[in-house]
Amino acid sequence: MSKTVDIYHQGAELFAAQYDALSFEQVHACWSAYWPQSEQQQQLVLDIGAGSGRDALWLAQQGCHVIAVEPAADLLQIGRLKTSGKLQEKVQWLHDSLPELKACYQLNLKFNTILLSAVWMHIAPSERERAFRKIANLLAPGGRFVLSLRFGSFSDDRVAHEVSVDEIAALARQFGLVLRFVSETTADAVGRSGVTWQTLVLELPDDGSGSLSKVRHIVVNDNKSSTYKLALLRTLVRIADAHPGAVVDKQDGTVAISLGLVALYWIRLFKRLVDNNIQQSSDPAKGLGFVKANGWDLLKHLTADDFAIGNFYTGQDAGALQQLFSDTLTTIKAGPVTYIWQGHKENRLFAMLRSKNKRQSTVLLDKTFLDSFGSFVLREDMWQCFRQYGCWIEPLLVQQWVAEMQKYELNQQRQITLDTYHNQLRWLDRQHDTAMVRDKVEELRRQGMDVRSVWSGDLLYSYDIDHCVPFSYWPNNDLWNLLPASRNENRVKRDRLPSQTRLKAASWHIKDWWQQAWQSEAEQQRFFIEAGLSLPNIASGCRDFDEVFHALQLQIIGVKQRLRVAEW
Repeated sequence: MSKTVDIYHQGAELFAAQYDALSFEQVHACWSAYWPQSEQQQQLVLDIGAGSGRDALWLAQQGCHVIAVEPAADLLQIGRLKTSGKLQEKVQWLHDSLPELKACYQLNLKFNTILLSAVWMHIAPSERERAFRKIANLLAPGGRFVLSLRFGSFSDDRVAHEVSVDEIAALARQFGLVLRFVSETTADAVGRSGVTWQTLVLELPDDGSGSLSKVRHIVVNDNKSSTYKLALLRTLVRIADAHPGAVVDKQDGTVAISLGLVALYWIRLFKRLVDNNIQQSSDPAKGLGFVKANGWDLLKHLTADDFAIGNFYTGQDAGALQQLFSDTLTTIKAGPVTYIWQGHKENRLFAMLRSKNKRQSTVLLDKTFLDSFGSFVLREDMWQCFRQYGCWIEPLLVQQWVAEMQKYELNQQRQITLDTYHNQLRWLDRQHDTAMVRDKVEELRRQGMDVRSVWSGDLLYSYDIDHCVPFSYWPNNDLWNLLPASRNENRVKRDRLPSQTRLKAASWHIKDWWQQAWQSEAEQQRFFIEAGLSLPNIASGCRDFDEVFHALQLQIIGVKQRLRVAEW
């Protein structure tokens, strides 16, 4: 399809003029009964092949929030200009293409409507099953997939493959969609001879939560009773929710994530528990497989929060950390990866592909280091389940983990309280979550620099450090998420997400704070490492604050949809 995309790119102005000669209502009249309604303010729409932005603009005018996807770079720029202005916060543009939709998948969104207008004929038959599956997986429960079929050849070098309603109907049955509507065949609105069109509307009828039942079975009913099992599931839920950048590969039906990140999260989950001598298995004499003298024991001086992305280790700490990662992965492979299966023992739900990596004298916890250990592979439907339902799965995992620990003899003898269990299972130490940023504000003030609120631009005297994405819903202490604000603003905002309108108004102040605060090479290294793993679609090696801000806008859309957080 790349040759065809090049044609659209090179002729962008001509194509845009052709598209804009017709209105949305003219082009899409045949499926008007299924148009997103203006009163449905929370409708989220994915427009794949958005071209000049004509359809995205109309949908935004109806109150929808639109993610507009376009593979031809110059067409994308034309579309972005068309949707700028008052409705800019309602249309986000992505450079992406079928069948991968890699950038779309990093958003962790489910769409109420997906529009694929005048695109399907360009997709090679060998890629259509994959493309359809990708689109089906992006639909919200009850969501609609609208696609138009073009019959007839092109007069230029654009590639067109045969299309049919029967093919779409077969794919719909394969991937659980219901064919709701098939339009009559209509003549080409531009008047091209030999070209006709037909539009189909498909719907996802159920809640897509089959994998949720599978996860619950593993947690509650699985015969293998172990905190290891719970630790692995909680690790995966955390990564799925917090790190869209952790995905290193996607094949049909499977997702591969950074194996080093799995080890890092596992270590953080156990660190407080082990440091406080809370028994983690039915046989305390056996010990934990990853707690060894030349790894874990040499790092006892570190806290759980010291195992953070972007941190730097030297000397004995660097060697011990690499040994600890290796010990942890060996334990995960021998334990939960081996014993979590469905149906029969050979049908394991997870796999590990370990890589040989050379020991380093220094370690920076960045994506390169984490990826160097290999890949952790799981089914795509389970990964999507962790991403979509993680906020419901994690409390069940914590509850079950506490119940397991309460059974163990040494814990019973110590009469450990319920609060203590939950306190040691917390993800981050909330008391210290803003310390580094507060120190930075005070350092800037000592240097005689003004520090201003990111929300109003007002000079700050007394201040708070605000989590842009509320900590109570999404516990993240990355530097990009911690912003100075007045105490009154922070109190009024509370645990709400900034609206896209407010975010747009504050964009200059937010980026100015980032540039003012994080100037040294070490600070910027940490800032962009954290952003690259926590926010969607940030390119490797990014040093662009504008790119991070755009990713932040998209992340807020995803958090709002998944967690139903109120807006400020």
